[in-house]
Amino acid sequence: MFDWMKPGKAPEPRKGMPSPRLGEDEFKRRFRSQFHDPAFDSLEGELTKVTEAAWDAYKHSRKSPRTRKAGPEFAEPDYDLAVDWYNAHQAVGAAQQRHEDQSLPSRILLINCSSRSEHTCPSEMSKSWRLVEIARDVIEAAGEVEVELLDLSRLASEYGRNIHPCKACFSTAPALCHWPCSCYPNYSLGQTQDWMNDIYPMWVAAHGIMIITPVNWYMASSPLKLMMDRLVCADGGNPDPTRTHGKDAKEAKELELSGWDYPRHLEGRLFSVVVHGDVEGAENVRRSISDWLCFMHLCPAGAMAELDRYIGYWKPYATSHDELDADHAIQEEVRNAARTLLDGVRAKRSGQLIAAGQELTQPRQK
Repeated sequence: MFDWMKPGKAPEPRKGMPSPRLGEDEFKRRFRSQFHDPAFDSLEGELTKVTEAAWDAYKHSRKSPRTRKAGPEFAEPDYDLAVDWYNAHQAVGAAQQRHEDQSLPSRILLINCSSRSEHTCPSEMSKSWRLVEIARDVIEAAGEVEVELLDLSRLASEYGRNIHPCKACFSTAPALCHWPCSCYPNYSLGQTQDWMNDIYPMWVAAHGIMIITPVNWYMASSPLKLMMDRLVCADGGNPDPTRTHGKDAKEAKELELSGWDYPRHLEGRLFSVVVHGDVEGAENVRRSISDWLCFMHLCPAGAMAELDRYIGYWKPYATSHDELDADHAIQEEVRNAARTLLDGVRAKRSGQLIAAGQELTQPRQK
């Protein structure tokens, strides 16, 4: 019998990786590198003070310097929660109430997953953006449906837009992965301006989600993959960080082994996926995204809501937008994908959409 199978026992977290901690000189060099513009030269005295303050925060690992008491809704009301996390938690709760309110219009979240735009180095809009616009026209024309657009290209073109990488807390134990994610912001490491606290409520409020993405090297685009990884907390994540006293890995392991319920925070929402490529990989990327969404207990809106196609197959990249202009079939297929999502959302909210097996319980959650 494994020791962790005994009541109150759990495996000790494994340690042994080399420390990433920086010395003072290297930290300050990296911190000051963001002020390379000569416009900052006249502010040397001020920058020295700011650099010293940043070093002090780093040296003392002040991840969340502003906190508040958790309050009565949490297991330990007196626990000090990060204000950033608490505000994100409140926003997610409000979005869930909006999602459940039958008196409010249906909401569809449209996501452009290409990092390309004319506002940065590529100097040209993406085909994904054009397909999103086609889908948006269809949904808005239907009336009585709210459309929210999430344009992930802004990660590459807008100041202060970041999606920091997932730290894989879930793989230590699901209770260590908080819903919404509590890993960011981390002020001591300069890991700030994380977009996910705005993105989580978008997903929660939506009744339907439509993802439109290109193939990048046989895989999902990097902005999409960053978002996907950070949505792991939506599928079994812990909505009460006080139960693990923040990030206590041993406590999280004990919670999982005592019987974790894997709450599916996005369960039941409908989805559409459109993937376009130019050479290879479109089918595999579409399948992997659909599988991911289904694993989180979202539901495909219908066969026509899932689409993988090639635009300008083995043609010059310079003429790819011309190829899309000429491909009236894919334009109509995207419209049909949007129409299918719309029909599915309407049917589900009216109680007419029946998915076989939806009441069954899986014998293995994860």
